[in-house]
Amino acid sequence: MKLFKDSKWWAIPQKWYFFGIPLGALVFFIIGILFWGGFNTALEVTNTEKFCVSCHEMAQTVYPEYKESPHYNPVSGVSASCPDCHVPRSYGPKLVRKIKASMELWHKMLGTIDTPEKFEAKRYELASNVWREMKANDSRECRNCHTPERMNLAKQSKRARKKHDPEYMKKKDKTCIDCHKGIAHQMPEEPEEEEESED
Repeated sequence: MKLFKDSKWWAIPQKWYFFGIPLGALVFFIIGILFWGGFNTALEVTNTEKFCVSCHEMAQTVYPEYKESPHYNPVSGVSASCPDCHVPRSYGPKLVRKIKASMELWHKMLGTIDTPEKFEAKRYELASNVWREMKANDSRECRNCHTPERMNLAKQSKRARKKHDPEYMKKKDKTCIDCHKGIAHQMPEEPEEEEESED
């Protein structure tokens, strides 16, 4: 036991600055907790309908359309808000979506869609980006509420039953957004392709 008593490794530090190491670790730990709490609070605040429509670009264009949709005024009384359809619920994909949203802030500063006219000119491109994302993730946000396992196919029309059958959807490589574009927002007009000049 004398080995441990005489060992410098087990002795109480005699210099005051050695107490700074655990104290510094504690300070960094507390700062980390505060940062993480602030970060998560900001993440949740920016994940609300109120935040989404705080920009006049959204308030003047897509929000009034959404308020007329079945997602805002459903017969069942259970509505879906902006983040329910546009922001993933799980943490990793949510962070990726928030990083992508930083480009939207950049375009807000540039004034890319700051008038209804500019928004309409970009509507097809913006909608196509959302549709492409939804197709790529198998309409993940739709499936948060509309799961095939809980659909009552017997109460659907013959055509809807066929289209909502999971085997059919898999076989045809279909997902919700393939048939339900424009469910919450006005369908954009597809831009006319410019004809190539023959020189």
